[in-house]
Amino acid sequence: MTTAQASTTTSTPAPAPAAITPTTTAAQAKTACDARLKAARDASSAKPVACASWGTAASAADLRAAITAWPTPNWCDDHGANNTWYVTRFKACGVFKADVTVHDVRTGRVIGKMHYLTVGYSYSKRDIKAWAYQVELLQVSASGAAVGSSANGKGTCAGKCKVTDSKFPSQAMGKDKEAVGQFFFDTTISARPKGSKGQGQGTAHWNFTNPRWAAPTNDITLSLPVVRCDNALPGTSKIGCVMPYIPVMMYAKSGEYPELAKHIEYAQNTKHLPGKYSSTKYLTRLTDKTKIRQNRDKACPSSRHRPAGKQCDEYPFASTWQGASTGGGNFSWRMINATQNEDGGKALGRFYLYNRVLEKDKFQVWIKP
Repeated sequence: MTTAQASTTTSTPAPAPAAITPTTTAAQAKTACDARLKAARDASSAKPVACASWGTAASAADLRAAITAWPTPNWCDDHGANNTWYVTRFKACGVFKADVTVHDVRTGRVIGKMHYLTVGYSYSKRDIKAWAYQVELLQVSASGAAVGSSANGKGTCAGKCKVTDSKFPSQAMGKDKEAVGQFFFDTTISARPKGSKGQGQGTAHWNFTNPRWAAPTNDITLSLPVVRCDNALPGTSKIGCVMPYIPVMMYAKSGEYPELAKHIEYAQNTKHLPGKYSSTKYLTRLTDKTKIRQNRDKACPSSRHRPAGKQCDEYPFASTWQGASTGGGNFSWRMINATQNEDGGKALGRFYLYNRVLEKDKFQVWIKP
């Protein structure tokens, strides 16, 4: 069950920016390029030297035209080419600006330029131990000795992972040609013992070649946000992998569980209890059955009178560390429709399963109109 399926609406929370962005500065790129020029001069080479770097030089109009020509997911290119990864629980995407400059080996003068975009896209699944990563290099403009360049590369993975397939053969760049690299990774955590988890980070590497140049450019690298894989999820023995996105459970006041939704809204807004979507206060999952029962018993003891057709609903949920007992006693309770309470609780369980919400994983609750 997706987060959106907890309500009758189809809207979903916005993807979140991830911490990983290209880190090579303009000064570092110039220093590396100067060193390549010096090495070519020392070798008495007369051919031009090409240097690749993350860049900002192309115009906004040119960048937007390139994104439009090579469609990416709407939630990705809505942010433009801003050199940032955006993640959901199972997907990551970003558009990154980059440049190639070609220099006369004797004078260092720039005799060719190429501006291009890197579109990175990755996806995993909740019940398989692999994830994929694709990069597309989209030429925005090229001039002089940068015209007619080709790109090629490879993929690597660091941490609890291995590369199972890496395809990035040499491909010509052009306004009607894209160079594509595709990589697949497997987690190296095992199915046993139950409770294992580990992180892996895939990285794409590529450079550019041209018959006019003395040598290929330096390598450019783009690392994915870290992926977590585990076999620690209650309710399944399958390994699955997720992105570093805090999932959001949604209920709607006009949906299937209106009394439940209204209670949570009251608890979040009036009693200022944690877990409200877009706040900085989170709920964290609790999986210990004894502690869950203690939370429920404190918030909704059997001594509370239940009117006909009603059940006692508690917030924060008993299955969180912020519950009535484990959270220090700050909670809300309300008698609501029994069917809504039961079915809304089942929806929360499906949310945990689908999003691989593990012990002490953070999440939030979004109450829709």
